Amino acid sequence: MWDYTDKVLELFYNPKNQGVIEATNEPGVKVATGDVGSISCGDALRLHLKVEVATDKILDARFQTFGCTSAIASSSALTEMIKGLTLDEALKVTNKEIADYLGGLPEAKMHCSVMGQEALEAAIYNYRGIPRVAHDDDDEGTLVCTCFGISENKIRRVVLENNLTSAEQVTNYVKAGGGCGSCLAKIDDIISEVKQESAKQNLNTNGAKAKTEVSSLGQQKALTNVQKIALIQKVLDEEVRPVLIADGGDVELYDIEGDKVKVKLQGACGSCSSSTATLKIAIEARLRDRISKDIIVEAV
Repeated sequence: MWDYTDKVLELFYNPKNQGVIEATNEPGVKVATGDVGSISCGDALRLHLKVEVATDKILDARFQTFGCTSAIASSSALTEMIKGLTLDEALKVTNKEIADYLGGLPEAKMHCSVMGQEALEAAIYNYRGIPRVAHDDDDEGTLVCTCFGISENKIRRVVLENNLTSAEQVTNYVKAGGGCGSCLAKIDDIISEVKQESAKQNLNTNGAKAKTEVSSLGQQKALTNVQKIALIQKVLDEEVRPVLIADGGDVELYDIEGDKVKVKLQGACGSCSSSTATLKIAIEARLRDRISKDIIVEAV
């Protein structure tokens, strides 16, 4: 039996806001719905919103769910969370916040909170008369999981938003890989690609930050040996190593003699035929850019 929190069980046995919101042609009010999931796949959710047109405020929210305990509790929690919010505020609600509202969900049931987030997006896009596919490319791109109809774009999004690190976690969040299992290797490849892309983005962000720090130090006074060593280590740890690790390699600072920086290339980098390029492009050029144009990097 799943280890459900008291809040999950409370909203399962006594769900709030279950039902339909009928359009009544009330002046200044509009009703919209959003559908996600499929009964044939085990879970389906229809979310109803009653919106005050002048303010974009959600006056009421109700749901109809076909699914398990977590699906019903997540849907009920979502309706409670969004009532009183504007549509733009509601769009910022994440599946993690839905799970947190419930005191947590079993990891294998996290897809229920994701379903709630997606139904909310669908309802708001329908209200605004905007085709959801034009703003959410989850349904575009290569179909990875044919059992549940999950695209590569959707897997990438959920991996990035929830910092997932394994195919099993992806299955828990969006069911991909939970059928025949033939797509699990592809899911692992997607996770690896997302990690590398994130590492490169962090490299650029941290690089700009380090460059600012170096510039600030330079305006004050020349770096002492201790500052220089610390800064070289910082650039290696925050900017260089994440990229190398993502490709199966690594680098270790060995020694510093004046402007000569000695490093040890490890893992895939140590036996790679392009290790010289790694030294000059990935390491030396970055240290020259961040610290001193006179730096020379050598491997030991």
